[in-house]
Amino acid sequence: MTTMPLVLVVLMAVMYTCGIYLMLDRTLTRLLLGFLLVGNATNLLIFLMSGSFGAAPIVGEAAPEDMSDPLPQAFILTAIVITFGVSAFFLALIYRSWRLAQDRDDTVRDDETDLELATADELSVDEVTDEDLAETPEFSDDDSDDDTDTNTGTDAASGDSSHRVPAETTETTAEGSEQR
Repeated sequence: MTTMPLVLVVLMAVMYTCGIYLMLDRTLTRLLLGFLLVGNATNLLIFLMSGSFGAAPIVGEAAPEDMSDPLPQAFILTAIVITFGVSAFFLALIYRSWRLAQDRDDTVRDDETDLELATADELSVDEVTDEDLAETPEFSDDDSDDDTDTNTGTDAASGDSSHRVPAETTETTAEGSEQR
């Protein structure tokens, strides 16, 4: 009786290992197969955690401690249905991606902008001058008007004092009294 759960634990570990290995590949078909393997390994994990096997809880003729718990079985059945729906959707996305690709390949390619940034020449700290820093703003000014009304509090936490909300100011009126 103890060899069967041990075999299932080893099978579950192999399914997780193969599923994660397939999910790390850049081919969409292998990603789908890895997703299915990880889903089935998770179902097997829930099945193994459900405890000892017992009588069916529907019959009701056995004592409650001799019956098996129906909740893990319901979880597994729900997980199977959800996995089927997600994998069908993912398969439709793979098919659509395959149809739109000119070279009929289902591998995920690197973004050209990311490749340019990765292969760009980087300057060391000694090579950067003050003129280079003045020419390259840290943030773009295109959307600065949108963010002036909101204060999330992250500027003060990061130590950036240039965007802090000013404290209460006092104004002097024509009569000489101060107003807040």
